[in-house]
Amino acid sequence: MLNLLSTRSYKLVVVFVVALAAAGIAAAQNASGTDASNTLDVSALPVRPEANGAPDPTAALPTAANASRPAPAPDTGSWSDNADEITAVQRLRWITVSTLGWQSLAWGVISAGVGTAENHPQEYGTHWNGFADRYGIRISGVVTSNVTEAGLGEIWGENPRYKPEPEKSFGGRIESVIYQTFFTRRADGNFEPAYARFIAIPGSNFMSNTWRVKDEADTPHALERTGYGFAGAMGSNAFHEFWPSVKSHLHF
Repeated sequence: MLNLLSTRSYKLVVVFVVALAAAGIAAAQNASGTDASNTLDVSALPVRPEANGAPDPTAALPTAANASRPAPAPDTGSWSDNADEITAVQRLRWITVSTLGWQSLAWGVISAGVGTAENHPQEYGTHWNGFADRYGIRISGVVTSNVTEAGLGEIWGENPRYKPEPEKSFGGRIESVIYQTFFTRRADGNFEPAYARFIAIPGSNFMSNTWRVKDEADTPHALERTGYGFAGAMGSNAFHEFWPSVKSHLHF
C-alpha cells in the first residue's frame, strides 16, 4: 500500500514539475519577444459595423417563410381545445378519449347498472353477465358513433372537439354547451351544422339493432337511444366547459 502511494506521489510531482517548466518557458518567450512575427495585429482585423454603433447590413435576416409562419400550436391531444384545425392524430385521440375516457366508462357503468337493476332488457338478466352484456353493447355503439363522426368529419372538414368559452357569462356558456351539441367548427373557425354527428349518432343506434336482443332492436328504441346520444354529447360539452373552472377552486 505504501509503495502504491509513493508511486502515485512520484508521478504527480513529475507532472507538476513538467507543467511548471513549460509555463516558465512560454512566459520567457513572450517576455523576450523573440518571435514578433507570430503576434496578432489587431488593427488588421475587420471591424463589425455594430461595434461603431451602426447596424450590420450583412447580418442574416429571417426568411420570408419563417417571418410569415406562426409558431405551431402545441399538440395537447385533449378532448376539447381552442384550436380550430385538427390533425389526423388528434382525431384518433378524440376517438380514444371520447370512447375510453373515464367519463365515458363511468357513464357506461351507470347505464349498465341501471339496466341490470331494472332488468331491461330481460334477456340479459340481473346477474354480472347481464351487466357485462349491457356494458359491452353500449361500448360497441359508442365506438361506431365516434369512428363515424370522426371519419366523416375528416372528409367534410369538421372539428368534433368542444371549444370552451370561459370568457363568457354563465348563461353564455350554457348557450355554448347547447349550441355546440348541434354545431361544430370548421378549419376557418366558423361554426356550421354538425352533419357528421347528425349521421353518426342515429346511424350507430339503428345499426346496433342488428346485434341487440329482440326487445330493443326496433325503431322506437333506436330513436330513444338517439335522443340519449345527443343528451350525452351535451352533457360531455358541459363537463368540458365547466370542469376546469370547478377544478381551479378545489384544493387536492
